[in-house]
Amino acid sequence: MSRQDKFDELRQKFEAFCFQDFEYSLKDDKFCAEFNFLLRQDGEFRQDEHDLHDAQRDKSRCYGYGTANAVHSSIMFHPCFEIQARSFYSWKSIPKEILDILVFNIGMIELVSYWKIACPKRVVVKPYNLDNEQIRWWKKLYFNGLGEFFYINGISTNFDDFMTIESDSSKPFAECLTVSQDFDFKEDALVPVGGGKDSVVTLEALRKKMNVIPLIINPRVATRECVKAAGFSENDVAVIKRTLDPTMLEMNKQGYLNGHTPFSAMLAFYTILIGFATKNKYIALSNESSANEPTVPDTEINHQYSKSVVFENDFRNYVLKYVNSEIQYFSFLRPLNELQIASLFSRSKAYHKVFRSCNVGSKTDVWCGHCPKCLFTWLALSPFISQNELIQIFGKNLLKDNELKPILEQLNGTADVKPFECVGTVDEVRACVNNIIQSADNLKDTILESVEKTDEKSVDWFISQFDERNNLPEKFVTILKEVLYG
Repeated sequence: MSRQDKFDELRQKFEAFCFQDFEYSLKDDKFCAEFNFLLRQDGEFRQDEHDLHDAQRDKSRCYGYGTANAVHSSIMFHPCFEIQARSFYSWKSIPKEILDILVFNIGMIELVSYWKIACPKRVVVKPYNLDNEQIRWWKKLYFNGLGEFFYINGISTNFDDFMTIESDSSKPFAECLTVSQDFDFKEDALVPVGGGKDSVVTLEALRKKMNVIPLIINPRVATRECVKAAGFSENDVAVIKRTLDPTMLEMNKQGYLNGHTPFSAMLAFYTILIGFATKNKYIALSNESSANEPTVPDTEINHQYSKSVVFENDFRNYVLKYVNSEIQYFSFLRPLNELQIASLFSRSKAYHKVFRSCNVGSKTDVWCGHCPKCLFTWLALSPFISQNELIQIFGKNLLKDNELKPILEQLNGTADVKPFECVGTVDEVRACVNNIIQSADNLKDTILESVEKTDEKSVDWFISQFDERNNLPEKFVTILKEVLYG
């Protein structure tokens, strides 16, 4: 359903979105930060509103309560996060100039979740003076990262018109960079863990070769159980508690604009902060080559744009120019496709009962059994794990659920639009379906009963690939090839 009229209406009502400022503190080795955003209804930012929001803020919100105040015609948001104390942090070794820009960058990516409520034409950034290249970098991230949001809401816009970013500060961003380059990193790795099969493969491969710190944002059962299965205790894991401002959630219920935002880009900036705090030089993500496939119709954008190698390259360039030249952000699994990852995961039986790749069931720690993620994960694992084992993992035989037929058509490319989920390519799905058709004794009463085998690349073909479009340091290429071929 198109929300173009709502988009146009809100852009008339709300003139600008302002990143006012941010603050952070360190107490008993717990790091706490808060951002102050202002959604402005008419044409001028008045200083009295800035002063009022300072006077009215509830200081408890960094501990999970959150608040937002309507001041005259403006709406204020105060999202925050805290990083739990751990013995491996070295907060006091980070110069204030570096810490300031690290937290500021997180604010810039958190901003997009609040901007999208009304999509005002202007974004005003007050903490730092950004150069033109930096402004264009952020604008590209916002536009591509909101590709699914614009499509699902039926919003027609373009890169030039959807917003302008104005930098309203006399404080140069670049003045911090000289201090940043002298930072002393260790040859260790930070591995974000999401509770699915991909991050398990990365964690399992790297923990055997180097010192690794797993990182979790807003832990859930699957993330906790996966790091536990890898042999890490609670105190071995970097944990970030991120708290959304409740007024944003309330406005979503009231009919303001809502939809997907680039979570992986947000994760990227959090990992850089944790990388400095732990002095870990390497940040090893778990995004595969399949995430490069365009999925938003009539664009070259993957709905999970910030998981693509395009974003990864852009982010590395941003960090190199505006943060630090030593820290290395990359996806360890970028050379691999989904079937290679599924093959590697199938060997790690300790995780089979605890991993969850289902977004729908993530909060209750179940496989919902009805979504594209569930069906794709079943298909991807099917060449490497027996049907009985798959039934034990998912709690039922997904191939016998006729309600999944439309989802199968979306996954295998016979429907017009591929699901906006982190699933493999159409060719990967067809290879798995062909493999099941060829090896199964009887497909009667399954969703594959009337599906014909197609002349596509085989599972073996996918298993033999290695995508050279990646940013792995040489030592990580060696580790990955040892895991694949050793």
